[in-house]
Amino acid sequence: MAYKALYRKYRPTTFEEVVGQDYIIKTLKHAIKQNKIAHAYLFCGTRGTGKTTVAKIFAKSVNCLNEDVAPCNKCKNCMASDEGSNPDILEMDAASNNGVDEIRDIIENLKYAPVNGKYKIYIIDEVHMLSKGAFNALLKSLEEPPEYVIFILATTEPHKVLPTIISRCQRYDFLKVEKDFIVKRLSIVAEEEKVKISEDAKKLIAYLAEGGMRDALSIFDQCIAYAGDEIETEDIKELYGLTSTSDKVEIIKKIEEKKAKDVLEALKELNTRGIDFRRLTNELIDIFKESIIYSYSKDENLLILLEIDEVKQILDVYDSKTLLEMIDILMKTSESYSNATNVYNYFEVACLKLMNVKNEVKEFKAKPKEKAIIEEKLKPKELIDKTKDTVQNEPVEEIKQDLIIEEKETNNLMTYEDETILSLLVQCNKEDKKT
Repeated sequence: MAYKALYRKYRPTTFEEVVGQDYIIKTLKHAIKQNKIAHAYLFCGTRGTGKTTVAKIFAKSVNCLNEDVAPCNKCKNCMASDEGSNPDILEMDAASNNGVDEIRDIIENLKYAPVNGKYKIYIIDEVHMLSKGAFNALLKSLEEPPEYVIFILATTEPHKVLPTIISRCQRYDFLKVEKDFIVKRLSIVAEEEKVKISEDAKKLIAYLAEGGMRDALSIFDQCIAYAGDEIETEDIKELYGLTSTSDKVEIIKKIEEKKAKDVLEALKELNTRGIDFRRLTNELIDIFKESIIYSYSKDENLLILLEIDEVKQILDVYDSKTLLEMIDILMKTSESYSNATNVYNYFEVACLKLMNVKNEVKEFKAKPKEKAIIEEKLKPKELIDKTKDTVQNEPVEEIKQDLIIEEKETNNLMTYEDETILSLLVQCNKEDKKT
C-alpha cells in the first residue's frame, strides 16, 4: 500500500476531532440538530486551518442517516463520503476550474435531485480564483438554489470575492490554530506513529507552522523522513536552516557593541550553513517585539520565543524606542526581499543600519564626587535653602566642562542620558540665582 501523508492520514472525520475552531463547530452542529441549514456558506481563513476539512464533515453530516449522532461514520452515506465516492457531494478546485463553462456545468446539474441523501452539496475550494464572468454566472444560482442544494465556498483571500457573493452566504472566519493545540495534536500523532519527539521540538514545529495544522503535520512528516523515529530540535534546525535563540541574541549583542567585523563574520558563518535570512529577519522582528511587550507588561507568561534571562540581556542594552526603530529597519528590509537578487547582502546592510541606531539606555556611571554634586543639585528646593550656607556649589557650567574632559580622557563619552542630567543641573542653578 502506498504511503499516505500524515496530514491526509490524520485528517479529522468528525467535528470533535477539529481543533481551534470551537465557535464554528458549535454553530454548525446546532444548525444541523435544529434543521436550520443555510443554502450557502463562505469559509475564510489562512491555509491549513481546516476550511475544506470542516466543509467535508458538514457535507457528510447533513446526509448522515443517523440523525442522533451526525456524522456517525458508519452508515453507507458517511462511508461513501469518506471514500470520496458519494455522488451527492461534489468538490471543485476553482484554481484550475475558474471559467464560466465550469460554473455553467454546475448550474446545469442543479436541477437533478440528490441520489442517496437529503442534500446535494457543492464544495468550491479557492473560490476567489473564479473569473468575474464565472462569479456572475454563479450569482443567481447562489441566491435562489433549489431547496436540496447547499453551496460551501472556501477561500484564503475573501477580499477578492465579490461583495454580492459574500452577502448571499453565511460567513465563517477560521482562526489560526493556537500553538498549544498544535502541540497536543502532534503528541497524539507521534504516539500513533511510535515516534519519540521532544517537547521543545514539538513547540518549534508549532512555531514554524504559523497557525496551520496541516503545515504542522507536513513539517512533522518531513522530520520523520529526515531523522527517523527520534526527533530533537537540532534535527529541525538542520532541516530548515534555523538558528537558535541564543545565536540570535548573541548577534544582537554584537550589533549593540558595534563590532562590525564580528557581526559580518557571524553572518558569513550562517550563510555557509544555509540559513534562510528571510526567516531570520522575521525572527529578529519577533524577538524585538517580544522584548518591547515584556518591557511594557513585565509579564513572563507573554514570552514565547525568549527566556526571561534573554529578554533582560536585550533590555539591558536597548530601550523600547530604540527597539521600535530597529523593527522598522528590519521590516523595510523584509519588504525589499521580494526584489532582491541576493538576500544575504540586504541582510548585511540591515545589520550595519542597526548599528547606527542611537541607543539611549546606557547608564551614566558618575564618580563619587560627581555623584555627590548631582544629588545635591537635585535636592528639593527647601533642603537646598536650609543647607545653602554649608554646601559650596560649584558653577554648573564648570562641572559640565570638567565631566566632559574627564570622560574624554577615559575614552568614555557621555550618553544622551548624561546630557539630560546636566541640563537639569543648569536649570536648577538658574533657579538658585533667581531666588
